[in-house]
Order: sequence, then structure tokens, then C-alpha cells
Amino acid sequence: MANHLDSLEALNQARSLQEKLEAAHAAVQESFPFIVRIAIAIHDPKTDTLSTYLHSSGGANPLDHYQARMDEAPSLKQILDQGAPRVINNQVTFEDGEHEHTRRIGRAGYAASYTLPIFNEGMFVGFIFFNADRTDVFDEFVLRQIDAYGHLISLMVISELSNIDTLSAVLKTTGRMLHVRDPETGSHLDRMSRYSRLIARVLADQYELDDAYIEHVFKFSPLHDIGKIGIPDRILLKPGFLNAEETVIMRTHAQVGEEMISDLIESFGLQNMQYKDLLRNIAACHHEAVDGSGYPRGLKGKEIPLEARIVAVADVFDALTSRRPYKDAWSNTRALETLQQLAGETLDQDCVDALIGNLDEVEEIQRRFREDAFG
Repeated sequence: MANHLDSLEALNQARSLQEKLEAAHAAVQESFPFIVRIAIAIHDPKTDTLSTYLHSSGGANPLDHYQARMDEAPSLKQILDQGAPRVINNQVTFEDGEHEHTRRIGRAGYAASYTLPIFNEGMFVGFIFFNADRTDVFDEFVLRQIDAYGHLISLMVISELSNIDTLSAVLKTTGRMLHVRDPETGSHLDRMSRYSRLIARVLADQYELDDAYIEHVFKFSPLHDIGKIGIPDRILLKPGFLNAEETVIMRTHAQVGEEMISDLIESFGLQNMQYKDLLRNIAACHHEAVDGSGYPRGLKGKEIPLEARIVAVADVFDALTSRRPYKDAWSNTRALETLQQLAGETLDQDCVDALIGNLDEVEEIQRRFREDAFG
């Protein structure tokens, strides 16, 4: 019997989705070496926005940290409307270069592309892009082979996102129980999660963050206060200031949240899920302060995980600019001035600067996810 090496054997191993994508790309290149990039973009249905997620370019990626609304990418919107893939065998002659993503792809030297929409149970998830360094390479023979890889990669992406969504759904269900008691609303979580993604995207080059990290910050940031489910009503709903004993109990929610998340990860068998520690860090450390005055561990500066520093700024800003039963909403100007005062003391300066420097995007998030009557 002849020995055969399984070119996709890596997909059976406990590896990250990024590593599995790179393994699939290597297998594709054994037959089609002209395919030099496979990339994935994820769709946010609430804002109809596409964000770059993963790629296997092997080097510089022309669309790192990029997002665009679907109406800003008419060629991709047409793919979605038709529910069919798109073949471009000469990228140079495609479109008029008006859109930033088209210009970036052109400057990177990709000569042809094949784009597949990703659907899960009929629901649009995103796109897979196969980019080639030569023109006129995507004939019917090549496409039939690549289709199989495309659907395999789609299944891997869906599986990864489903794991995240399953964990998030459990925590959000618990969170709904919490929000019946706590005055925070879904609009608050929609806004603060998008502020968190904005901050992460702005800091991406400085901190060498990949797009998967940014997307996970977005997905996990609404779960930061999940540990409050363990706080008694007499403390959680107290209208006035907490006394010393009550404050100690309230502060336990960070540790409780971390423990809940660890238990759920083990219970659902998600130990190999990429960025699981990011979720733990957000729950455990979002009340740490850069001067060491925070809790539960009294971490200082860069000892605090970046994702927790990001979420802290997003959460404080939205709390200040939201109406609550006990306060009116502050103006953006007043809230941003307060953030700047807190920067370097309790809040991270880089994260504060990232939010302040992108007020247009902040205001767009606020317009799209306005408060209801209860904040």
C-alpha cells in the first residue's frame, strides 16, 4: 500500500483558526501556486458593515483593520444580492478605483480574484476572497477545485464563530437576567462594544493587533459585567452611594465573571477557542486602573491586558454620555474632557486618545444606537 501524506492533516489538530486557514492555503498552493492570498471578512448585520477578519497573505495585508458599509462596496453587495460567487480575471480592469478597498487591492499587485459569500443556515456571515498574482487563472477547472476549499474554509469559520456565539448566547441569556435588575440596556452594550472595536482598530498598528483580535474585542466586550449576576439586589439596585461593606461585595463581580467564563469554556469544550483568554481578561480586569488603584488585583499600566484597558474607556464614556434614572446624559464634550482628565491615572492614555481622535465615528455609533427612555 502506497504511503500518502494528508495535506490537510493540520485541520484535525487543536490549532487556531488562523493556523488552519494557513494550512488550507498551503494545500491550495500545491495545485494552484498563483493563489497568493486567502482572506475572510465578517458581516455585522446591525450596521450592515463588513470588517476584515483573517488572511493568509504571509506578509503585509493590504486590507488590515479595514471596514466598510455594504453600500460602500457595490460589487460585494451585488454578490450578496445574487447569492452567487464572483470571478474577476483581470483586477486592473475591474471598477473605477473609487473605493478604498479596490485601490488597496490594486496597489498590492493582485491580478485576479474569486469571491465566495459565506452563509450559515441561509444567514449571511461574510466573504472569502481568493487572490491571484496572475490574470486569467480562474477557469472552470480551477474554480471547481477551489469551491471545495472555499466551503471547507467557510465551515471552519462558521464553526469558530458558532463557538463564540454559543458562549456569548449563554452569557447574554444570563445577562438578560442581569439587565432586568440592572438599569443598563442593550443600546449601551451595542454602543460600548462598537466604541471598543473603534479603539482597538485605531491602536492596531501601534500594538500590532490583528483583525481577529479586534473582532473578538467587539464580540466579547458586552460581557464585561456578567459577574454582576451574583450581586444581591440590595446592592446592585441601591440608588445612593454604597458603603464600604457593599463596595467590597460589588467589586467581587469581576472575579465572579472570570470564574463564570472559565467554567463555561470548560463545560462547552471550548478550551481551543482562539482568544478565550481575551474574554476572561475583559471580565476580570476592566475595573483595573493604570495607577494601580483599581480592582480586583491592583494591576498597573501595561500589567493590565490591553483589551481590558480598551473596554474600560469605552464603558466609562458610554456611562457618562447615557441617561440613567439617577443622572442626565453628559455632552460628548464634557465626557471627553473627563476622559482626558482620567487618562494616565485610572484610564489608559492611548485608548482615550483613540476615542477622542475619532469623534465622527463615535457620533455615528450614537446616532445608530440611540438610547431608549430608560437609557
